[in-house]
Amino acid sequence: MTTFAPLDAFPLAPPAQRWRQELERLYGAQGPEVAAQLEQALRAWRERLPEPAPGRRVLTQRDALLITYGDQFRDAPRPPLAVLADALDRWVRPGFSWVHLLPFFPYSSDDGFAVIDYGQVNPAWGTWDHIHRLQALGFDLMFDLVLNHVSSQHPWFQAFLRGEPEHQDTFLHLPPDTDLSDVVRPRPWPLLTRFETAQGPRWVWTTFSADQIDLNYRAPHVLLAMVNVMLDYVAHGASMLRLDAVAFTWKEVGTSCIHLPQAHALVRLFRAVLDDVAPHVLLLTETNVPHEENVRYFGDGYNEAQLVYQFPLPPLVLHTLLTRDSRALTEWARSVAPPTPATTFLNFLASHDGIGVRPVEGLLRADEVERLVEHTLAQGGEVSYRALPDGSRAVYELNITYWDALNPAYEGEPLERQVARFLAAHAILFALQGMPAVYVHSLFGSRGDREAVERTGQPRAINRARFALRALARELAQPRGRRRQVYDGMMALLQARARTDAFHPQQPQHVLAVNPGVFALWRGEPGAPGSVLALHEIAGTARTVRVPWPARPGPLVDVRTGRALGMAEGPTLTIPLRPYEVLWLRVPARAFTSPPRE
Repeated sequence: MTTFAPLDAFPLAPPAQRWRQELERLYGAQGPEVAAQLEQALRAWRERLPEPAPGRRVLTQRDALLITYGDQFRDAPRPPLAVLADALDRWVRPGFSWVHLLPFFPYSSDDGFAVIDYGQVNPAWGTWDHIHRLQALGFDLMFDLVLNHVSSQHPWFQAFLRGEPEHQDTFLHLPPDTDLSDVVRPRPWPLLTRFETAQGPRWVWTTFSADQIDLNYRAPHVLLAMVNVMLDYVAHGASMLRLDAVAFTWKEVGTSCIHLPQAHALVRLFRAVLDDVAPHVLLLTETNVPHEENVRYFGDGYNEAQLVYQFPLPPLVLHTLLTRDSRALTEWARSVAPPTPATTFLNFLASHDGIGVRPVEGLLRADEVERLVEHTLAQGGEVSYRALPDGSRAVYELNITYWDALNPAYEGEPLERQVARFLAAHAILFALQGMPAVYVHSLFGSRGDREAVERTGQPRAINRARFALRALARELAQPRGRRRQVYDGMMALLQARARTDAFHPQQPQHVLAVNPGVFALWRGEPGAPGSVLALHEIAGTARTVRVPWPARPGPLVDVRTGRALGMAEGPTLTIPLRPYEVLWLRVPARAFTSPPRE
C-alpha cells in the first residue's frame, strides 16, 4: 500500500515560485520569458495528467526495486515487454514493489542510453500498452530520463547536421583546438567529435561516446523540451525518474564541467515542476562520484532529489568479503546518514553498469583498489578506464557480475558456501538504511557473459546478458542449482525485511564495531521494542561475537526464520555465528530498556 505525507509537510516555497527562481538563475534576463513558456506547457500537462496524489510519496520497508532491461526475458515470437510482464508476475512480485525499467526507447548504442526517440517504445520490444501492464500488475515504475545526451540518429541532431536554424544551438560545438583540459572525463576517448554538417565540419561535445551527443542546456528550448519528455513519462506511469548523468549537463569551458551550480539548478527545477503537477513522483540522481559530491544532490534536504545512489557500497562490500575484514565498511557506514526525513539512499551492489571505484576515493587506499582490479581480472572480468587531465588514465569501473566478483573462479568450493557468501553480501544491502535495489542478474545469481564482451568489444556487456525464458525456468526448477538457491535466499531476505518495521528507511541506524569478521548494526533505537540487531558474518569462519546489550533480558527472535534465540543477558550479548551466517534479531515488546514501575 502506497503511503503519502501531506504536501505541506516539508519547508518549501510554492513550486511555481521555485521553478521561476531557477529559470532566472539559469537564464538571467530571459528567465521571465522562459517561465511564461513553461507555465503554458504546465497548464496543458495539468489537464492531461491524472489527478495528483494526496501528498508526497513516503517509502517504507516494503519498498524494494528490481533493475531490468525491457527485453531482459525472451520467448520468441512474443514481444519482450510482454514476456517481461509474465516474468515479473511469476518471479519478482513476491519481493519487489518497484521496477527500474532501463531505457526502452528506440536507440543506436549503449544498450538504450543513446536515445533516438524519447516518446516511443522500441517497436521491437512492444508498445506503451505493455509498459502500462507492468503498472497494472502492481509495480511502481522508474524510468530513465536520459537528459545529458541523445543519439546521433535523433531527429534533433539530424536537423543540426542539415543546418536547420532552430537546432543550431541544441548542441554545443567548439573549435577543435579549444583547451578542455580541465574537464572531468568519465571516458578515455576525445571529448569533441567531428561531424560533417551542411555548414561544414563541426566539432561537437560528446561526453560518453561519438554516438551520444550532449545537449546544450544554455538554450532554453532544450530545457523546455526535456521538461515535456519528463512529464510524458509521468503520464505513462513513471513514479520515479532517474536523472541519468545529470552531473555533466551544464558546460562551461575552463571549468570541470561536472557538478556545476547550474546542474544543481536543473535538478531543483525538475523537482519544483514535479511538485507543481505530480508531487507523488520521486527523483533519483545518477552521479557516480565520491560520496561527498554525490550527497550534494539532496540539495538542502528538501529541494533537489529525494534519493541518491549509495555508490560506495558495491566496492566496499566487495572489499569487505574479499579481505574478510569489515572495518572499512563499518567506518564508512558510521559516517552516513540522510540529511532530512524527506530523503534517503538507494542502496545497491550491482547494476547494468560496472562496479564504480571513484566513489571509494578516500575510503580505500590505492593499493586496496588495485587489489580489486587484479581480482576482477583474475575472475574473468574487465576493467574500464577514464581519461585524466594530464592525458593519463585511471580505473573507472570493474566490469563483472557480482556473483563472479564474490566467488572464486576455481573449482572445488562448495556451491552452498558460495551462495551463503553472496546472500550475506545482499543481507548487508537490505539491512542498511535506505531503499534496496537489486539488479536482475543478482536476483538469479548470474555468471558473466564473456562471449558478449568478445562479440561486442564492450566491457559492460559482461553483465548484460538476456535470459531465454524457458531455459531460465528450467534452471530455477532445479532446487539445488545455483540460480534457485540464490533466488530463494534473496526472496526470503526481502520478505523478512518487508515485514519488519525496523527496516523502514526513516528508522535510525547505529553501526557497531564488534569484530572485523562481522558487519553489525542496529536498526531502530538500540534495544528498544521492535528494534533489530543485524549481524552478518563476512569472513567465512565460525566465531562468537559479544555485543553491548542495552535492553533488559528478553527473548530474541530472528525475523528471517522466526527462530527464538532464548534470553538476552545484559550487559553483553554473546552470539555464535556460522560462516556467512546472517542474524536479524528483533527485540520483542517485553524486552525493555529501563526497569518496570513497581
